[in-house]
Amino acid sequence: MKFTRRQTLKLLSSTVPLLAMRPSIAFAASLPLTSGPFKGTRDSLTAYRIPAWFGNAKFGIWSHWGPQSGVEDGDWYARNMYMQGSPQYEYHVKTYGHPSKVGYKDLVPKFKAERWDPEHLMDLYVKAGARYFLSMGVHHDNYDMWNSRYQPRWNSVAIGPRRDIVGLWKIAARKRGLKFGVSEHLSNSFDWLAPAHTSDSSGPLAGVPYDGTLPAYSDLYHDYSDEPKDFAKTAQAMGRVAPDRWKLRYFNRIKDLIDQHQPDLLYTDGGIPFEEYGYSTVAELYNVSASRHGGNVEAVYTSKTASDCTTGTCALDRERGVLDDIAPHPWQTDTCIGQWHYKRGIKYKSAKKVIDLLVDIVSKNGNLMLNFPLPNSGELDADELVTLSGITAWMQVNSEGIYDSRPWKIYGEGPSTRVVIRKNGKEFDPNEGKKPDLTASDIRFTTKGPTIYAFVQGWPKEQAVVPSLGTRSPHAAKITRVQILGHDQNLKFSQQPEALRVTLPSAKPATADIGFALKLTTTAS
Repeated sequence: MKFTRRQTLKLLSSTVPLLAMRPSIAFAASLPLTSGPFKGTRDSLTAYRIPAWFGNAKFGIWSHWGPQSGVEDGDWYARNMYMQGSPQYEYHVKTYGHPSKVGYKDLVPKFKAERWDPEHLMDLYVKAGARYFLSMGVHHDNYDMWNSRYQPRWNSVAIGPRRDIVGLWKIAARKRGLKFGVSEHLSNSFDWLAPAHTSDSSGPLAGVPYDGTLPAYSDLYHDYSDEPKDFAKTAQAMGRVAPDRWKLRYFNRIKDLIDQHQPDLLYTDGGIPFEEYGYSTVAELYNVSASRHGGNVEAVYTSKTASDCTTGTCALDRERGVLDDIAPHPWQTDTCIGQWHYKRGIKYKSAKKVIDLLVDIVSKNGNLMLNFPLPNSGELDADELVTLSGITAWMQVNSEGIYDSRPWKIYGEGPSTRVVIRKNGKEFDPNEGKKPDLTASDIRFTTKGPTIYAFVQGWPKEQAVVPSLGTRSPHAAKITRVQILGHDQNLKFSQQPEALRVTLPSAKPATADIGFALKLTTTAS
């Protein structure tokens, strides 16, 4: 590994605190880790096992929030505002000015969070049934949402809200007994911000560089001065190029986040990045957790790359996607009620759509982590509160069959179990949120010991019919009692060869159009 003189000086200047601990910090093998059971290698991390709390929690809420949310024009604003012809470029020129004159650096101070109340929001999320909460740590925009040691000028304490957002979320979550996590999207930042280093290709300002080329702001937009002349154009195509100095900076930043806030979960936007630098980041998370829990590792690292998590190492995450079937280990879907970053006027997922996702995911041994995007103010808007209220009402009745549950013999039945949409060979639903709602013919199953919960995702006209529990079914179990969650009385039922048939109460429960849960007592096997 060879460095230019400029790269060497930059590397040394960015790692002075680390050099004081280890003089050979330029190599990943000598990255400083909190002492504990893991080293920064793939082989070491295979000994990791997912802690019980994660498999029991089932539902988490995420605040995917930062300066891009402050613009309130949707996802990837800090990148797209520099891409001539994109809707966000046009919006930026009309609203703020040309990006050669008014850039992302000028929008960051506008992120104020003046009505953000983490204590109040956390009360709402706990009431809605969340068992863990995730704060944005740093997005691709290179802005840290904590009092960052290695990004001192562009963090939420230094500029913008002037508060440690991660730290205040953490206090609110743990005060209420929730597990606390953070998300990091930093590894892709080096090439993600490449458009800020280009210019218009046509029009009156064609060839005039955008403000990303200004040396005074290289700590936000990155320094490309040592890269090839055409680097920005190559990186703009998301070529995943990054020099070793950036990999080290990535490790320093995320280690600082872990060390300051000791998260129970660290979400990374992608797979484990940068080989040993990434493995060392995961090891740091687990070692810090072990130091907090008497040697037991209670933290979870999620990766979107299935091969990362085949043996130990991490928990699999699917962004806006759901697995086809029951997984042997707990996993997670992360999705949003709208766009990831707040966008004015967008139509959100209904509570029905969210609950359909939740029961499907839980029936397959997974968790749902749901983002409620906050606007600049930090206050949920009226339409978000409608969705949250619907989730709250349903969970208060039906969560018994969700928390601490395990999959049954099959995850479900009905028309929806025959629909699998794939993209690039991976489980991914490009129409997530747009498909028809599940109906009374769509049933999902969970269990707790000898009790089976059958989630019927609509209110039948006459009886609830469960073919998988007919006496001829290969999955049949002897049913001795049937109840509906939220009602104390026993229901009339008959277990016939072709199906279990349940006579429902004459009065439909308030949340039954979203779905309801049959609680089925069986004889112990």
